[in-house]
Amino acid sequence: MARFDFSADVVVDVAALGGGADALFELGLMYCAGRDVEMNLVEAHKYFNLAAMRGNEEAKAYRLEISREMSKKEIAAAQKSAREWLKLH
Repeated sequence: MARFDFSADVVVDVAALGGGADALFELGLMYCAGRDVEMNLVEAHKYFNLAAMRGNEEAKAYRLEISREMSKKEIAAAQKSAREWLKLH
């Protein structure tokens, strides 16, 4: 699959509109790497979780990988944030 570089604004706009799996995955990558945003594993986990729920298989692997660096409390916060995001979108 081809990888496209999107600006943070474009990805956030697409994700905010209900976001496809790829846009949500890109947001996860941005937060995971600190690209155009401050690095935040809780946010990265949230977006990888949302992307995985929408069918992005790669997001599942990334979510698992970063969860190994996170506390149970951080993972719970990411999951709660993902549920809240789903209620709004």
